[in-house]
Amino acid sequence: MAGSVLEIKNLHVEIEGKEILKGVDLTIKGGEFHAIMGPNGTGKSTLASAIMGHPSYEITDGTITLDGEDVLEMEVDERARAGLFLAMQYPSEISGVTTSDFLRSAINARRGEGNEVSLMKFIKGLDEDLDYLEIDKNMATRYLNEGFSGGEKKRNEILQLMQLKPEIAILDEIDSGLDIDALKVVSKGINKMRNENFGCLIITHYQRLLNYITPDYVHVMMRGRVVKSGGPELAKRLEAEGYDWIKEELGIEDETVEQNA
Repeated sequence: MAGSVLEIKNLHVEIEGKEILKGVDLTIKGGEFHAIMGPNGTGKSTLASAIMGHPSYEITDGTITLDGEDVLEMEVDERARAGLFLAMQYPSEISGVTTSDFLRSAINARRGEGNEVSLMKFIKGLDEDLDYLEIDKNMATRYLNEGFSGGEKKRNEILQLMQLKPEIAILDEIDSGLDIDALKVVSKGINKMRNENFGCLIITHYQRLLNYITPDYVHVMMRGRVVKSGGPELAKRLEAEGYDWIKEELGIEDETVEQNA
């Protein structure tokens, strides 16, 4: 069975009346890892938020579909149940809800009524993933992200990814603030997910993450749209030479979305 397909066509997004995305086209299929790079202020995190249905972002044009279904007609929870997942740049703290309770509830919401995961199977799988990500098992009984360090929050996002097993994951700067050891562990968890039924969009500023997770495709965003695409070698060139050569090649003076395209 072929994996899911997330298709984004001519996506325009505004926030507070200001246009941020100005015609993004992108297709992610099961089995593919895509990386989006670009300077600050070019719309990368806006794209992630728009896909998952953040209420502050208004879609003014374009489409997002998952396996042909209109994602924009779905509520946020429906998008998650359909198989979309967002690892957030700044995960929220939720007091009163333990990590394990949150995970089991999320898994059961995806599985549906009458198909809930048994407690023993859940605990076994959770323990295995905690060990794999080198996470202290006490984290499972702590309130979700409350008092967690930055590195713990990022590992917890990957724990959620491994537990929920979505069809398409968007990882928004999952590498930010991580030391090299934590980066290796997080990358190991993401790589474990790689299979023909799992597609991934990795938003990052740095080649260093892509030293551990090899993308099939690399895209550069400037001025609210994808302006260049290539393979892993594109990320390495960006690391070595920066973005000036792309701006010169395309005649772009200001790469951010502050200027009208």
